Amino acid sequence: MRKHMFRILDLNLNGIRSAASKGFFEWLTMQQADIVCVQELKAQLADLTPALCAPAGYIGCFHVAEKKGYSGVGIYSRKAPDRIVEGFGDAEFDAEGRYLQAEFGKLTVVSLYLPSGSSSDERQQAKFRFLDRFRPQLERLAKDARRDGREVLLCGDWNIAHREIDLKNWKSNQKNSGFLPEERAWLSSVFDDLGWVDVHRRLQPEAGGEAYTWWSNRGQAWAKNVGWRIDYQIATPGLAAAAQRVAVYKERRFSDHAPLIIDYDLTLP
Repeated sequence: MRKHMFRILDLNLNGIRSAASKGFFEWLTMQQADIVCVQELKAQLADLTPALCAPAGYIGCFHVAEKKGYSGVGIYSRKAPDRIVEGFGDAEFDAEGRYLQAEFGKLTVVSLYLPSGSSSDERQQAKFRFLDRFRPQLERLAKDARRDGREVLLCGDWNIAHREIDLKNWKSNQKNSGFLPEERAWLSSVFDDLGWVDVHRRLQPEAGGEAYTWWSNRGQAWAKNVGWRIDYQIATPGLAAAAQRVAVYKERRFSDHAPLIIDYDLTLP
């Protein structure tokens, strides 16, 4: 029925071992995803058992942080990538395991985890440094895609809610990390100046609470759907135009984030 559909699933795991203990990998086997991008592994390579490295039907590749129990990103795919790139060439943030790029023919997929600035002003300043240094990488990816006829997809936890519709309590969060004017302006520039497309918003321009992907563990945020949309699939225009369906899976919880699932009318050789 969806033979021609190419499903890409994205989730911040908030600890790969924690998500596994909550049944994430059993659930994943039923999702028919072709590529799965995960973030916040909170694990070293030595911690990854065969079941975590290569769950049924998938090949896994990972970029972990030097610091134990921190950050880290991964990509699972049904086909082995033609090429893997760990990091984007920045010593500070590559040491934190925030960028993993996999190439499949003319498709490039990136699993991305932007820093959170919510824990301290020091981390917020690190987040601003990341935004400054990562923008040229977004420029390069877009330029190379146009030159080579490639499509690129950046999946991950961007730790920024772009618009007022993207979080429940936007008025009271305007001075908080994740909804600061500078962060939102940076993301607007990614879309408006560099030409990247927010695929979820392309498919559901006015989706509000049903589009949230993260809920604080404080209070009754999950029960009351006091959420944020901070997980994105951001694509080159051609790939974004091929997107057909989007869903945020909320029936079960594997993390403080929810899986973002998008089907593309796409065939890989």
